[in-house]
Amino acid sequence: MLVAAILVIFPLCMAIAASSDLITMTIPNRVSVILLAGFFVVAPLCGMPLEQIGFHLLAGVAVFAAVFALFALNVMGGGDAKVLAASAVWFGWNETLVLYLGTVAFVGGFLTFLIVMLRVNENSIHATGLGHYIPKPILHAKKIPYGIAIGIGAFVTYPMSPLMQLVLSR
Repeated sequence: MLVAAILVIFPLCMAIAASSDLITMTIPNRVSVILLAGFFVVAPLCGMPLEQIGFHLLAGVAVFAAVFALFALNVMGGGDAKVLAASAVWFGWNETLVLYLGTVAFVGGFLTFLIVMLRVNENSIHATGLGHYIPKPILHAKKIPYGIAIGIGAFVTYPMSPLMQLVLSR
């Protein structure tokens, strides 16, 4: 049951965050709440020492401080900030967190470039018929659905996270 929770909670939440941001340009608050609550249930049950749980929380707090600053500067949306901070707790204060954040930043930069190019060439996209397959908020909103980059970064790096390594070692 514990292994199933580790294999399902985080990836499912990240998939919901990415798909919701793609379609509606919002990430439900419940995704961040489930991520945090899930970690607080899973970590003690898998035998994680209290000190290590503290370092995981430190990772979440540090990421929250950084993304809150980006949110205050109107660089990042609130849903993106919350889900990024909540997901950081699953990685902990270690090199996988740096890898996760670096992957999110790289994918986010590419995604931003791609969406800006789509918006600039919107007329030609509609002329080819491709515009029917691209959600309207992507083409018309002024913001970038960064939850997609967060989700992709999570799927790429989650197998290297401490919790997944624990599952894989069993």
